[in-house]
Amino acid sequence: MKNVFKLFTCLAVIGLAFTSCSTDDSKEGAGFSVKLVDAPGDYEKVLVDVQAIEVILDGEAHELPVAEPGVYDLLELTGGVSAMLVETVLPAGKMSQMRLILGEENSVVANGDTLELKTPSAQQSGLKLNVHQELQSGILYNFILDFNVAKSVVEAPGEGLILKPVLRAALEAQSGAISGVVTPAEVESLVTAKQDSLEISAHTAPDTGAFLLYGVPAGTYQVTVTPDSTSGFSPVIIEDVVVQKGTIKDLGSVSLE
Repeated sequence: MKNVFKLFTCLAVIGLAFTSCSTDDSKEGAGFSVKLVDAPGDYEKVLVDVQAIEVILDGEAHELPVAEPGVYDLLELTGGVSAMLVETVLPAGKMSQMRLILGEENSVVANGDTLELKTPSAQQSGLKLNVHQELQSGILYNFILDFNVAKSVVEAPGEGLILKPVLRAALEAQSGAISGVVTPAEVESLVTAKQDSLEISAHTAPDTGAFLLYGVPAGTYQVTVTPDSTSGFSPVIIEDVVVQKGTIKDLGSVSLE
């Protein structure tokens, strides 16, 4: 299947994206970008055909073609990797909704088998997110679109696998991030930040053990590092991790035992 990824490793440059900044004064309107990340799921691949982002601004729909339209493997968008979908300028105004519009080439790979992933409503009108944000001219708004695969792919009796998306949109300038490195790096681990009912997760990068949790609202979190169940290592729990708006909380090196 055609792979049209344009992937970005953000560990080195994420600090620049976490501040709201002025756009070129010669351009009218608000800078607007959307990048896609993923909360992990129990599949080998989750392939989603992303075609466009639609924004409802002052009651008017603005359809924004994705820079690299096509099939994205959501499970590759973890460990500090994201896919930039849209970078553009929008008129100033009140944004009320964002929609992720999908094509027809959606599937999952489990146990080596490729299974169709049905998305009837998404193909017709888009996956809807209510986002209430005033866009001001001269300001850059960077949105993180977090796709929770584990909760989004469900099996319906007699219908097979259906995409019932659980999406979360976070504005980077109004949120923070949590980073770190898990050792030994060769042990794949799941890192989860939890605050009440909110959970934000990412896998560690396979070569470095690095992780980066995007779009984390300001607050205090419990972070759990869960190594692969066959590794023989135990989970590590880090209490009282404080995240501030517009900053990256670096946990440094987290050693498995």
